[in-house]
Amino acid sequence: MFGDLFEEDYSSVSNNQYGKGKKVKAKPLEPPAPREFTNLSGIRNQGGTCYLNSLLQTLHFTPEFREALFSLGPEELGSLEDTDKPDAKVRIIPLQLQRLFAQLLLLDQEAASTTDLTDSFGWTSNEEMRQHDVQELNRILFSALETSLVGTSGHDLINHLYHGTIVNKIVCKECKNISEKQEDFLDLTVAVKNVSGLEDALWNMYVEEEIFDYDNLYHCGTCDQLVKATKSAKLRKLPPFLTVSLLRFNFDFVKCERYKETSCYTFPLQINLKPFCEQSELDDLECVYDLFSVIIHKGGCYGGHYHVYIKDVDHLGNWQFQEPDMSLKSLQKEEEVDNPLMILKTILLQEKNNLILVDQLGQKLFKKMGISWNKKYKKQHGPLRKFLQLHSQTFLLSSDASTVSLQKKHSLQAESDFQSNGQQIFQMLTSESSGLNDNATCSHWFDINDSKVQPIKEKDIEQQFQGKESAYMLFYRKSQLQRPPEARANPRYRVPCHLLKEMEAANIELQMKRAECDSANNNFELHLHLGPHYHFINGALHPVISQTESMWDLTFDKRKTLGDLRQSIFQLLEFWEGDMVLSVAKRVPAGLHIYQLLDGDELTLCEVEISDGEDIFVWNGVEVGGAQIQTGVDCEPLLLHVLHLETSSDSGKYGQLVESPHVFPANAEVGAVLTALAIPGGVILTRSAESTGEERWTVLPKEDMKKTFREQGLRDGSSILVQDSYIRDTSLVPNQQKWITGMNEVNWLRVKNLCQVKSEEKEVKVSVDVNTVVFDIRTKAIKELKLMKELVENSCLRPIDRNGKLLCPLPDDSTLKEAEVKLGSSLGLCLGKAPTCSQLFLFFAVGTEVHPGMEMEVVVEETLSVKDCLRIMLEKSGLPGDKWHLRKMDWCYEAGEPLYEEDATLKELMICSGDTLLLIEGKLPPLGFLKIPVWWCQPQDLSQCWESSGQPLGSASRGSGRTAASTQGTLGHIPAEVSLLHLGSVEISEDAMLLDLKSQARELPTALGLAIPTPSLLRAWTLESKRPSRLLRTDRLPLKNYKLGRRAEICLEPLQKEENLGPQDLLLRTHMRIPGKRAYAPAVDLVWDTTRGCSAGSLRQRVADLYSVPVQKLEIAKYFADKFEWLPISSWNQQMTKRKKKKNQDSLQGAPYFLKDGDTIGIKNLLVDDDDDFSTIRDDTGKEKQKQLAQQKKNSREALRAKNSDIFSSAGTSTRPRGPEASLSIRVGSFR
Repeated sequence: MFGDLFEEDYSSVSNNQYGKGKKVKAKPLEPPAPREFTNLSGIRNQGGTCYLNSLLQTLHFTPEFREALFSLGPEELGSLEDTDKPDAKVRIIPLQLQRLFAQLLLLDQEAASTTDLTDSFGWTSNEEMRQHDVQELNRILFSALETSLVGTSGHDLINHLYHGTIVNKIVCKECKNISEKQEDFLDLTVAVKNVSGLEDALWNMYVEEEIFDYDNLYHCGTCDQLVKATKSAKLRKLPPFLTVSLLRFNFDFVKCERYKETSCYTFPLQINLKPFCEQSELDDLECVYDLFSVIIHKGGCYGGHYHVYIKDVDHLGNWQFQEPDMSLKSLQKEEEVDNPLMILKTILLQEKNNLILVDQLGQKLFKKMGISWNKKYKKQHGPLRKFLQLHSQTFLLSSDASTVSLQKKHSLQAESDFQSNGQQIFQMLTSESSGLNDNATCSHWFDINDSKVQPIKEKDIEQQFQGKESAYMLFYRKSQLQRPPEARANPRYRVPCHLLKEMEAANIELQMKRAECDSANNNFELHLHLGPHYHFINGALHPVISQTESMWDLTFDKRKTLGDLRQSIFQLLEFWEGDMVLSVAKRVPAGLHIYQLLDGDELTLCEVEISDGEDIFVWNGVEVGGAQIQTGVDCEPLLLHVLHLETSSDSGKYGQLVESPHVFPANAEVGAVLTALAIPGGVILTRSAESTGEERWTVLPKEDMKKTFREQGLRDGSSILVQDSYIRDTSLVPNQQKWITGMNEVNWLRVKNLCQVKSEEKEVKVSVDVNTVVFDIRTKAIKELKLMKELVENSCLRPIDRNGKLLCPLPDDSTLKEAEVKLGSSLGLCLGKAPTCSQLFLFFAVGTEVHPGMEMEVVVEETLSVKDCLRIMLEKSGLPGDKWHLRKMDWCYEAGEPLYEEDATLKELMICSGDTLLLIEGKLPPLGFLKIPVWWCQPQDLSQCWESSGQPLGSASRGSGRTAASTQGTLGHIPAEVSLLHLGSVEISEDAMLLDLKSQARELPTALGLAIPTPSLLRAWTLESKRPSRLLRTDRLPLKNYKLGRRAEICLEPLQKEENLGPQDLLLRTHMRIPGKRAYAPAVDLVWDTTRGCSAGSLRQRVADLYSVPVQKLEIAKYFADKFEWLPISSWNQQMTKRKKKKNQDSLQGAPYFLKDGDTIGIKNLLVDDDDDFSTIRDDTGKEKQKQLAQQKKNSREALRAKNSDIFSSAGTSTRPRGPEASLSIRVGSFR
């Protein structure tokens, strides 16, 4: 699996278990970081939830909302512990919001998690990665909360805090009659385009009047005629909290694209709404609002990032920050701020006796500078303690390195320098009172950007008036709303007792986890090898008894010093006498070897670079077991394979070749091999690999015999051949001193001639390595193929995949490693130059049905626009007209999203060489619009579809339950496919309702000739594989809520009467089996209310009620049309799953039935039909066709493999087709 990641294999050269026993210590899960200096908690981003985080922080810093939510106890909301209980009524969303707010108030962590909250929304991990509009979320979340709080004392929470009313009046100029209409609002949406600010927009909306005159007259009901009139709007009821949504995003109907309005748009910190109110006699104080939250959007209309500026009304946070500008101005040289030596000296001068604890020194630095040592200086100067040690001429550390002071001579000099500089640095570092602003009367504003919380000033809000990063939502609170004194700086205020206890327990657990993590992060394991338990044998150290008894594992704090480690080992080894030397040792194939002596007892283990799992050898530093030990990398023992011939003294001929392991120091002479074998003279040969893949034995000259093993390039596992000098037979080194043992590694490429130029060879093997340049391979291949030299200037190499398809040409100046070409693969030598670094090599094809290898090719500049690229591809493919667009093929070989931005360059859209673009017929609809193909379900003649000999057994009219409009013979047929008629395509806005889509479909030219009923008598489905798939409910819902996608198709089905399906209703097609025949009666639609569960018993009872048959005398089965199979549904399956206690397995909407709208249910009346079989004759025919089709596919795959066998001798099976990617949807309404 790892290829040649490990170059050496020592399994056959040593018996000391090299590499075994090495434990990999898993790093513990880091607990959340504690709160920063602001003492406020952020919210972690789950991938694309910055919009959610900004809104949640706004609600959290709305104390009245937070406390109203806290006032709802478990007796009204239930408990999260009862969520899985079937009969428990748990309101999960408000409970999770309570818990999140308690964490933001009391839990000591840098950022809270919203995972539990989004789970209660019904969101999946994919949906949490996608960004949405915060204005839309505000309305959806409030709607979800209102639904969740129905029946509780908080049922009017949203209405009480955010609900306001607007009155629209029309005054007749003739009779002075006033016609008024009242509208409710939770937020005000105001225009941004061509408006200077919020007050200007409100003036246009609620002060200026619209006049009806001339061609635009008003019909007065009192006068009963067209008259002149004026229309105006006023605010009738003001909510305690006013939410204002700014319309930053607009649509350009000329360019047919969305854009963001980034012009300057001012809004006041305090606003008086009295001029915009209906009641002019209101007190000014009742109409004055203070700004307390600004949600900011950074980016464009197709993406970006949200964060929020929030006013801390209760002063819960620590609003302190440094003003670096003032500090820098007080310095004559900016470099002094970046000089840690000067900064630390200045801090020490302010301490008594110029003495301070090292830990307190770091804290003082943080308080004075507003930034820690690690963040500002560690990268350049290292850890603080090490910096102090390196400047020992200035700083004096205690013996245990816990305290630090200034050296006396530097203390006096520093004092004089300090005074001579006019106390400039002192003024900078002692400006806590001036640089840190904590005025109680000031407004405390914070910038909350997901996990990060930073203090800001009120004037910083003005920066969000305009630009790509600008205000998007404004939140105001009435100035009359005063907070009680006990709420000030009190995060525990009004928090329920059960949440207080939960947060206290969570904080204790967090502290324990941080202590454990700190210990785990700073402790590591050392393997102590005790010298008295080892002896030196065969050139390396080996345990006398066993590895277990000779090695001790010691867990130690890496922040401690080497002296501390030595002392700890002394205490462990009570038997130790004499000097103790600690050395770093490592296991090598030959055994254990000592590399480095450890000295400097005052240094920490990190500073002497001891790592986790290090082997430490404990000895006297001289000898082990009476043998003197050489240490260091120079004398590292090498384990070599020595090959030697056993010779016969009688005949003088060599006999069997013997291989034996020998250990030599790396700095020993190669001639030591002869001494070890007791050979007075001989020849030594070493083995090396050639570029052809062969291995060659090379004789060492006599002068090289005095070189060391390392100088000769020998390493562990290398082989040496020794031949006695008196053996004259040279057959030991045949073929001109080459010993062919085969190729251990693939070091070639196969190059095929695809230049349409005849040559003697069709393909050649070219010897290469990963660093070979493509140009060299190409020229060598042309030479070996004996082609014309002119091809060097007009050819390229292209990889060939497993199916024989030519891929993107390789750049001439890249190596095989850079081009990611595997050795042993095949390349094609093709005509044409490879694209340059500024060009793209693209595949393209017409339509969506594309097969690998059938694409066309084009080379274009990466700066080319999409429009020009489309034109070039149309010209090359010979297609006329301009009603085409481009789509990029996705990873599953299907047409992806269209390339909407025609003026954008290919580089901007991240189109890369090798990508496949598809030419799709049809002009793209404008952004925000859908082009939806509409189909009509044609009713069929029942005689063509059914083998029927009478009426079905059971009548739907006698059923006690609710029955949907029957669509017999039109949809869900078992013997016949659904008959569809294409009506045409409807171009419609995503904001339009489903009812609008039905109405437009009725106006299509093809539909005019059909007797299509009114939209209320039409049922809409999505189509997949020309079959109805998903039922679209609720005519008044916008199309964007259905998440149809750009490739959706709609099927319309006529009804006999109107239907109103609820969210828990399941629409099924039921067919009664005809006794004695393998056929079914026409379909009867059944509406099944699954509110109380989706079990088999419930469905059987519903079917029994519909057909008036005893439930014990019924058998039902679901039909899988794609497999032509029936799966019986019985209560016995449910009992088995309950016995196994598998959660949610008793639901028919789960495996294996996956019951959904439109599924076909077969029914057998056991009173008249006792046959066990549900299948029909058509099922038998369908299965037989499927078998034939599968055999044809198998034969075509085998033929394709045989065709490409000259390229790959072991080609795999063809790629399995993948299904379409699922669209993302947000189901905020589907919670408990």
